[in-house]
Order: sequence, then C-alpha cells, then structure tokens
Amino acid sequence: MYYESLKAFPDDFLWGASTSAYQIEGAWDEDGKGPSVIDMAKHPEGVTDFKVASDHYHRYKEDIALLAEMGFKTYRFSIAWTRIYPDGTGKINPKGIEFYNNLIDELIAHDIEPLVTMYHFDLPYALQEKGGWSNRETIDAFENYAKILYENFGDRVKYWLTINEQNMMILHGDAIGTVDPNLENPEKELYQQNHHMMLAQARAMILCHQMIDDAMIGPAPNISAVYPATSKPEDVLAANNFSAIRNWLYLDMACFGHYNSIAWSYFEEKGYVPEIQEGDMEILADDDARPDFIAFNYYNTATVEASTGDDNAKNSTGDQQIVIGEEGVYKGHTNQYLEKTEFGWEIDPVGFRITLREIYSRYNLPLIVTENGLGAFDKLEEGDVVNDDYRIEYLKKHIKQCQLAISDGIELFGYCPWSAIDLVSTHQGSSKRYGFIYVNREEFDLKDLRRIRKKSFYWYRDVITSNGAIIAEDKEQD
Repeated sequence: MYYESLKAFPDDFLWGASTSAYQIEGAWDEDGKGPSVIDMAKHPEGVTDFKVASDHYHRYKEDIALLAEMGFKTYRFSIAWTRIYPDGTGKINPKGIEFYNNLIDELIAHDIEPLVTMYHFDLPYALQEKGGWSNRETIDAFENYAKILYENFGDRVKYWLTINEQNMMILHGDAIGTVDPNLENPEKELYQQNHHMMLAQARAMILCHQMIDDAMIGPAPNISAVYPATSKPEDVLAANNFSAIRNWLYLDMACFGHYNSIAWSYFEEKGYVPEIQEGDMEILADDDARPDFIAFNYYNTATVEASTGDDNAKNSTGDQQIVIGEEGVYKGHTNQYLEKTEFGWEIDPVGFRITLREIYSRYNLPLIVTENGLGAFDKLEEGDVVNDDYRIEYLKKHIKQCQLAISDGIELFGYCPWSAIDLVSTHQGSSKRYGFIYVNREEFDLKDLRRIRKKSFYWYRDVITSNGAIIAEDKEQD
C-alpha cells in the first residue's frame, strides 16, 4: 500500500537498542556469580568465549553515558540469572542485586527507561546438571527468580521481558546447548522443555501482574514471516505449516492460553506430544498470564517449499549456522529476490513490515522490536573512525518499514536494534560486530577495550533527535 504521507512515530516512541548479559558483561565468575550453560559450553575453534566479552560489568557507567549521548529513550538488557542465584535457586548473591540496582539507577539518572529481559539463553549450569528445562523443578526456580527480580527492581522497572527467543532454543536446541543431540528423540525432549518454559513464563507473568501494579510484561520470541517458494498450493501449505511451528506455537500460548492446533497436530504425527500434568493448562489459561505487549526479534524472513516426505527436506536458507526443513512438513528454500549479508543472512526490510502486520493482526497487542541488526566485520581506521555505512543503510530501510507499519495501523511503541555496543556473538565471536559503539578488542587480544563511536552512532543519534523524521524525508516507499 502506498501512502501520500506517512504517520509520524509517536511522541513517546521508545528508541533504544539491546544487549544480553553473557554477551556484554564479562566478569563471568566475579562477585559470586555462578556458571551458566553458556560459560560451560564448548566454543568453535578460533572464536572467543564470554569470560570478558565487552567488560560492561566494570564499564557500565561509561557505556550508559554513551547511550545517553545517542539520546536513548530505553535500553534493553538482560539479567544474568547466575548473578542473582549462583546455583539457580537457594542462596541469593547480594553483589548481583547490587550490580543491577546500580545499572538501573544509572539508566534512570540518564532518563533511559530500563527494558529488562529475565532470561536470555544463560540457564544456570547447576540447574542444567539436574536436567535443565526437562526438569519441572526449573519452572519453580524460574518463578522464584522472577519474584526476587520484581521485589528488588520492580519499583523502577516498568517493562519486563520473560524469555528471549524461546522458539530458537527449541528449534535449534543443540546450538544453544540445552539438549543432547544424541538423544533417541531430541525433538520430543525439546518440546517437553518448551512446555515447561511456557509454564514458567505464565507463572512469571501472573506473579508480575500480582506484585507490580503498573508493570507491563511480554514474551520476546524471534518472529519472521514465512514465504512459500511459489504460488503452488502445496508450497503455500508448507509455509503455513512452518509459520505455525516456528511462530504461532509460542505466541498463541502466551496470548490465547492454548496450543496452536496445527502445531499440536504436528506433535501428534511426529511423536512429539509433551507430557501435560494436571493443572498445567489452567495455569496457561489464567487471565493474569496474558502479556501486556509482544516484544519480538527480527532479522530476516524464511522461505519454504513443499516436502513430499521422500526427499532431503533440510536445506540452508542463508544462515550459515542453521538449516531448516522436515520431511513431509516443509523444506527450506533460498529466496532469490533477497540480498545477503557477508555472513550469508538474507536481508528483507519489506518482510519486516509484513511480520509486524501478521503479529498485530493476529494478537492485537502493542508491539516493540527488541532485536534487528546487521552483523559485519567492521574495520577500525586511522583516527578512530569506523565507516559502517552498510549498517546505516540496513537500519534505515528497516526503520522506514516501521513507519510504514505504523501508517498501516500497527501499534508499535519502540525499536531496539541489536546491538547497543559491540559484544560477543553467540556463535561467531567478537569479530562479528553489530553495535553503534566499537569495542577495541579482537578474538584473543583484549587490547584496551576502548569505546569508539562508529559513524552509525552519530546517524542513530540524529534519528532519535528527530523522532524518526530524517527517515521520513526519504520519500521512496519500497
């Protein structure tokens, strides 16, 4: 749809950016912090671990001052569960509470709204040794962890996110390190973990609504529109299958309190049906378990075609780390109409608008984007210059689609690209950079960890100062 003029971003629009604890903080075993599954995982050869990361734990005041200089209205960060509970449960670590109190207070002193993710991949290793999300005791541990967060930070934190990219942890559990891929039926185990996560999320949402009067809480999955490879009906059906399995399974439960019917039929056919105990569905259906908004991460769309069941359905769709497809359900397909990043990820700004439309039309809840960005091999040039025009171009195209979505009637209240400053990528180390701020380190040479403003830093500052008006000045509507 073409508009003669676009609606402006709301006056109180939450411009910001995102990070996660294990990718930015460092200090992995300092001040009483316990190990997480990320800390104990094996890392690919030639790629750094997360022990120092960007050293945000020791430099948070400097970092927040830089975010304030950019004009951030909000900052999305995660709390490391093992800083609060070194063993996932049991004794609280006061130093962990102190750090996040200080971080939150520093944000508020700079008029930046804290946007807190409770769990971003880094499950306490002590819980993993007891079965992790396969063990129902982890549901209780997560609820207790949420309670402590609300008690200590709920007076200053209005916006809460429960679990980051739960769907990616289930669809690609071996990549995150929460399931043994050598199990006889790892998918069944993952969907059991998923059921437990959904219960944990529901109980955390119920508790939030009971404990903090003005709080708002929502899930934070990775959502993307799914295209059929052609207009062939079987391809359209495959896209419908994958949308249910990849996207709607997770949001239908959060927003409606029940399993998506297509996903459930898929479980029955494949033998993935989770064990559901008495009372589980009542908790999931509780009115207080409904989110106040939906946060979601978007990097690209997916394209699939029909799988007849007698072919190799798994196919790379551009991500070097992940292939998608399942015989008789859907088959991954490369989208010939899309450009790719230097890491092989497809770039689809228009698909971003489509995704925003699909989520909002299905759930009719306010939306906030909590990840969207371009990973690249940024080069530090003489004079402390980083000319990341490619990142500016990527973000400009996506922010324009946000404004088009707002003009479509979508209630979008914030945009937090990935990432605020350079951090350690989950699979590709510190060389794959996303931030507006360059951190002067290499994979195994920490150098001085100096913070350096990239060209995109100044550009995004202008975007925020103009409340997106400089984006609207470009009249082209893709």
